[in-house]
Amino acid sequence: MENWDVLDKDGNLIGKTVKREKVYLLKGEYHLVVHIWVVGPDGRLIIQRRSDQKQFMPGEWAAHGGAAISGETSVQAAKRELFEEIGVEADASRFKLIRRIKKRNSLVDVYLVRCNVPMCKLVLQQSEVAEVKKVHLNQLKKMVNSGEFHNYGKAYFDSLFSALSHRKNRLRNCR
Repeated sequence: MENWDVLDKDGNLIGKTVKREKVYLLKGEYHLVVHIWVVGPDGRLIIQRRSDQKQFMPGEWAAHGGAAISGETSVQAAKRELFEEIGVEADASRFKLIRRIKKRNSLVDVYLVRCNVPMCKLVLQQSEVAEVKKVHLNQLKKMVNSGEFHNYGKAYFDSLFSALSHRKNRLRNCR
């Protein structure tokens, strides 16, 4: 059974943990969630369609990610989630924090990872991920606007689209 650290509004540990299966957070208590956006050398993003068996957002196209487990930093959680969900290993230095967004009882850290990973090398965690595909930024925008991709909100996508337009990081191979 997975435990989550409980944080205050600023992301500081408050000395409390909760069990994932029995999450009840009070007002002003948060848990850490990470989203990871993988961008290839051609500028396309690797996105995932969540498993139809998922309790939350089943079958929806979404970002890679999930909740940090107790004791993990944000980057450690992002590294783990990316590897677990699609089999991509990337150095911690590759994860560029775009923004932290406060949502209900979650603090969501949104990361951009630029790397060259062939689609044939991806290993999908079947319980989490039904399929993956590469999309150009304009295609993602259309998917969000049409409701085909999960809408995380205007502030979220404004930050993501701005980061994708302005960051020109060197690409490295990911495993």
